[in-house]
Amino acid sequence: MALFRWDVRVYYEDTDSVGVVYYANYLRFMERARTEWMRSLGFEQDRLLAEQGILFAVRSACVDYLRPARFNDRLDVTVDVRRRGRASLTLEQAVLRHGDSAGPLCTGTIRIACIEAATFSPQPIPDTILKEIVNVG
Repeated sequence: MALFRWDVRVYYEDTDSVGVVYYANYLRFMERARTEWMRSLGFEQDRLLAEQGILFAVRSACVDYLRPARFNDRLDVTVDVRRRGRASLTLEQAVLRHGDSAGPLCTGTIRIACIEAATFSPQPIPDTILKEIVNVG
């Protein structure tokens, strides 16, 4: 699967008292990009819950903050599948300033788990989703 990109604009509410993006908001941007990535594959998370009783939850997140984003910046948030397990995906994500070749502002390795909504126990990722995720180790 090709690298997925989603763009977002930094609003005043995303910044802290010194005018840079508050650190936790990078995780929000990454979450939104993952949701849009799933949507681009044809999967709505509310339908997965209603029809299959599953949801995806963050199992772990390791984030590096490299450079600040500021109010009104246009950002590109990427999603790249690095590892596909039976019930989990390991994703590499990055937040970059649009048009800036200086490299990422923030990077993250995010592991998401497919779980049964009723019990929160791990469930195999449905084949319909796995078929859409190709060329992954």
